[in-house]
Amino acid sequence: MPSFSLSRRLSPLAAGAAFALAATLGLASQAEAKVRVVFGDIASVETLHLLAALERAKEKGVEIEMTYLKSEDIAAQAVVSGQADIGVGGPYALIQKVKVPVRIFLQLSTLRFYPVVNAEFYKTWKDLNGQEIAVHSRGSGTEAIMRLMETKQGIKFSKISYIPGSEVRAGALLQGNVKASIVDAAGRRMLEAKAPGKFIILPLEGVAATDEALFAREDLLKSNAKEVNVITESVLQTWREVQGNPAVVAEWRTKYKLLPDLPADQVAEITPYFTEQAKAKAFPMNGGGEAAAKDDFAFYTLSGQLQGEPGSLKVTDFWELGPLNEALGKIGTN
Repeated sequence: MPSFSLSRRLSPLAAGAAFALAATLGLASQAEAKVRVVFGDIASVETLHLLAALERAKEKGVEIEMTYLKSEDIAAQAVVSGQADIGVGGPYALIQKVKVPVRIFLQLSTLRFYPVVNAEFYKTWKDLNGQEIAVHSRGSGTEAIMRLMETKQGIKFSKISYIPGSEVRAGALLQGNVKASIVDAAGRRMLEAKAPGKFIILPLEGVAATDEALFAREDLLKSNAKEVNVITESVLQTWREVQGNPAVVAEWRTKYKLLPDLPADQVAEITPYFTEQAKAKAFPMNGGGEAAAKDDFAFYTLSGQLQGEPGSLKVTDFWELGPLNEALGKIGTN
């Protein structure tokens, strides 16, 4: 899903790009009564359930404008600067670095990724010492995982390249442009189907943290509380339906005319992808909240994206729990 520097330090270049790109894409002014959701990624199979959830929120009267930017750095800056209302990503380091009060209000997914290497060149984690790898984006969960594995395996990558989109990274592996990367379940299946035996999935253990979340400025969460609550409730209801029947995502794609130009081979991956994600319990049934935040503190401090001791970090410095508690009060916990 949905790309950001390990420290998520937003450079002047990224900030300038955010303003320019936002203007180019015509992000609505705050005076307009619509919720502007910004993605730092391309729309793909792995985001279909979120797109469906937002369509369902629209059915409940929330006007939503979705914009896709070229990186999570720029998308996050758009939220910080007020050019967008809600961002999609994992903004823990961003929140710690910037003074503008940005808060997570809903966990969308936990990390479910697969480090992959071209077997012709590498066999183990140790073989990646001094080698280049590709991840989704600066500050993303994929980068956090690979940084963590550097520490755990006692290795050091020569360079980390940023290639947004799991399917794009899988394609780069198939073409030989990348020799080591990290992909989602759909990307892993693509590699196994199109080049059996060519790639090795490296072992990955002890990783349980937020991959993607919804976040916004505190002032937006207050001024648009009703809309935020509807979006939160719609996402939770959608996640629970997908968990019970992963095939429903393909039905929603047709109903809401989502990603109409998706290639046939990717259309065929929709149900298998969400079936595997449901089996892995990758969809938070209760939206994360305090327990998820504490798990994230442990992971992101270890991987280097958050500074400080996990026990010293306060949930309320990173999360606004009001929308989630409101939604759970209406639909119950699962």
